Amino acid sequence: MMRLPPALALALGLLVAGAAPPPPPATGTLLQPDAGPGLSRFRSDRELRDFLRRLRARAESSEAEAYPPLMMAPPPPSPPPAAAAPAADAAVIVTGSRIAQPNLTSVSPVTSITNTQEAAVDEGGIVKLFGDNLVILRRGRLFTVSLAGGRIRPIDSIDAFPPGVSGAGDWYDEMLISGDRVIVVGYSYARGGTEINRFRIARDGRLRFEDAYHLRSNDYYSSRNYASRLIGNRLIFYTPLSLDWDKDPFDALPGLRRWGPDESRRSFRRLATAQDIYIPKVLRDSARADINTLHSVTTCDVAAPVLSCSARGVLGPASRTFYVSADAVYLWTSEAWERRWHRGARGFLYRLPLGWERPKAIGVRGAPVDQFSFREDRDDGLLNVLVRAEGGGDWMWSPEMSAGGVALLRLPLSQLGAGAREAPRSAYRVLPRPEGESWNFHNRFAGDYVLYGAGPFGDRPERSRLVAAPLRGGRATEIDLRHAIDRIELLGRDAMVVGGGEGGLGFSAIELRDGGPRLGDLYVHPDSAEGETRSHAFFFSPDPDAPDGASGTLGLPVTKPLTPAAARFLGSSAAMLFLRRDRGRLAPAGEIEAHPMDARDDGCQASCVDWYGNARPIFVGDRVFALLGYELVEGRRTGRAIREVDRVSFAPRGR
Repeated sequence: MMRLPPALALALGLLVAGAAPPPPPATGTLLQPDAGPGLSRFRSDRELRDFLRRLRARAESSEAEAYPPLMMAPPPPSPPPAAAAPAADAAVIVTGSRIAQPNLTSVSPVTSITNTQEAAVDEGGIVKLFGDNLVILRRGRLFTVSLAGGRIRPIDSIDAFPPGVSGAGDWYDEMLISGDRVIVVGYSYARGGTEINRFRIARDGRLRFEDAYHLRSNDYYSSRNYASRLIGNRLIFYTPLSLDWDKDPFDALPGLRRWGPDESRRSFRRLATAQDIYIPKVLRDSARADINTLHSVTTCDVAAPVLSCSARGVLGPASRTFYVSADAVYLWTSEAWERRWHRGARGFLYRLPLGWERPKAIGVRGAPVDQFSFREDRDDGLLNVLVRAEGGGDWMWSPEMSAGGVALLRLPLSQLGAGAREAPRSAYRVLPRPEGESWNFHNRFAGDYVLYGAGPFGDRPERSRLVAAPLRGGRATEIDLRHAIDRIELLGRDAMVVGGGEGGLGFSAIELRDGGPRLGDLYVHPDSAEGETRSHAFFFSPDPDAPDGASGTLGLPVTKPLTPAAARFLGSSAAMLFLRRDRGRLAPAGEIEAHPMDARDDGCQASCVDWYGNARPIFVGDRVFALLGYELVEGRRTGRAIREVDRVSFAPRGR
């Protein structure tokens, strides 16, 4: 099993230091059909192959050292206003041409019931709502449960992989719905690569398998981030591809094949030509830069009768963090766990537009912890990124470990270009550094602020400190809390911090209104711990007459009795806790418990560990549900309390 936390040593370092580096080499040339200036690309397969061969020879002869120095970009002006031939294959359509701006119009009867980072950008998850049906992905199977007629009733189930093949060694963790198609995304350790399996769902909740595809990739798993996004009918998928020097280097290029029982007879069709691979010229010309990974972004039209995809990629080191806005994929690559900040930028920030524009880049320092370290402000033409001095990106368990100082980068999008410059020092603002052991770091942009805090993992402190820094300058506010900082979520205009403490699980409201940030109400749920750390495990449903979040209901999985700290990552939830917020005041609204004694052997064949969790609070209109493993429980709001009124099990029988 590959998904195990690595043992990484934590180092300390300064975030912004050192003298200005010397001028850069010349910038890359502008190549059509990309619109606008940006990164240079390879002009032919031969040119790309020759470059990869030089990388191989260099890797075999000596170790890569540091990035060459970049020119510091000038202080930004006032921000501007926001503004290949198809391959022949009867089974799969691929193209090397750019996909036009995504279609944001959807006729799907799907309603979002998960707490996503960006509006109109859905994230892969374990439960979605389709009409009157919940669609649930668990332990290698899809299930549908009807909510029609005020009842809850199991309808159908199907393997999350194609009929006639084995799902052993595969992990099916993310699901999306577009139109009447259910898309299951998984990673196969048995075959190597990402699976995209499509199913059709009828209005009555019946499921049928449609087709399946195999995308060439390395493992994309992250303890915090999701690999897939959906904008309209466009599936956007990030995948890393290691440059394996023992094989043909072109085997690292994105590729797709249709697959099933006869998968061995099919070959991959390339999704990207050499002209779809980009690199900053300063990296391309360097004899010392660490380049061992192709970071690819694949975009597929999931509504097409035959899956149609294209891909673009950038070359760089393995450490990465990515974030998807409505317009672009942002990718931050860096040489992880380096203390030599005085030698210049150790990473690059890339912007890969979802339209026709050419990708752009700029040299950067530090490392964002996860996707919540980013926020694009389109109206201001800015990208906000909260960085720490050191971190390993968002691959596997790396988001759980970071170290050093903290700074806020507010970068005008106009500064990104050919990657020959470094973000100006004036674009970084050094912020207060967390006290003591601070590698378990959490952050979130909320309104006009960025909130963050940290501490040692698994500790149950009597106090911790949250920092609320205004985005447009001014003194940061430090707020003392009576529990750890394990989760930061949004409550309309406000925020909530959740974490373990001496007396149980603490919930602290952070009010972000006129007069500056301040600590709001506190509720401590006794003798309990957080059941899941996935962002989708939390949901806040504001009251219809309180859209600013002053009043509403929230749900979060909890465990009782307390379990070892590491168990919280694996869906150890025993109950769903509901809290009410009425005009800023917090109060318990009820707890719905699982019935573990009713569990039976499900004959699991694939994806038999709930890496992405197994519990979710669900709000559908005025109805409230708790998904707890194979149980779906409905609660009814009576005054300020939620009490169980119905419960069903959709567990399959063992095979």
